[in-house]
Amino acid sequence: MTEPLLVDRTDAVVTLTLNRPTALNALDVALKEALREALTELEQDRTCRAVVLAGAGTAFSAGQDLREHVDALAGPDPLATVLAHYNPIAARLAHLPKPVVAAVRGMAAGAGASLALLADFRIGGPKTRFLMAFAGVGLAADTGASWTLPRLVGHAKAVELLMLAEPVPAAEASRLGLLTRLVEDDEQVLPTAQELAARLAAGPTVAYGAIKRQLSIADAGTLTDALAAEAQAQAICGATADHHAATHAFVEKRKPVFEGR
Repeated sequence: MTEPLLVDRTDAVVTLTLNRPTALNALDVALKEALREALTELEQDRTCRAVVLAGAGTAFSAGQDLREHVDALAGPDPLATVLAHYNPIAARLAHLPKPVVAAVRGMAAGAGASLALLADFRIGGPKTRFLMAFAGVGLAADTGASWTLPRLVGHAKAVELLMLAEPVPAAEASRLGLLTRLVEDDEQVLPTAQELAARLAAGPTVAYGAIKRQLSIADAGTLTDALAAEAQAQAICGATADHHAATHAFVEKRKPVFEGR
């Protein structure tokens, strides 16, 4: 039986590949559970210093598997998957204390688009498309899209993308900020994402995690909240071996080597 999620390790980079290519990597229960558990393990894995999230085949992810969802509609709680799967996955992706790079080749729709938007960086190619498809099936946003989308494109554009549910082609996605980088060849999307992840994996991992946390606090809070988060982050980062070694390297005019601790 084919694994719904492939986990590949290259040095300090872990690539998680949604592996249902014949279904455009639609998210069924098996895939959601595998992704949720993999992210839980990586959160505590100090040997992993960057994560790449990709889709097998020609699409990143078509979102919720609607064929499976039809059966859930007959049950007492048809959207139970939001609390059981999508919310934990979104929280773990957003709060993962190491960089996440999404290799968005082809279509990213619904919850699939939401997963990509939770990454710190998104690489796309000419065939990349984002589609906030929720309203098209009579649903509101989930998997963190109501939180990530307005932060990336602004409130008014987020309303437009979510309510009109029209596909956003690659060039427009790049202009709006949905993509960090747009490459010229779709075959280069994954290698480019992995190259960026390798660069990040060679950086100060503790500092990257602290940056993610303080930005999250600052987005939702006041200046006072942000200053408190910054003070806490600097206390943590200031005690790391990376900070001490990099400071000495700067003074001695050497290139720093970060160990992620």
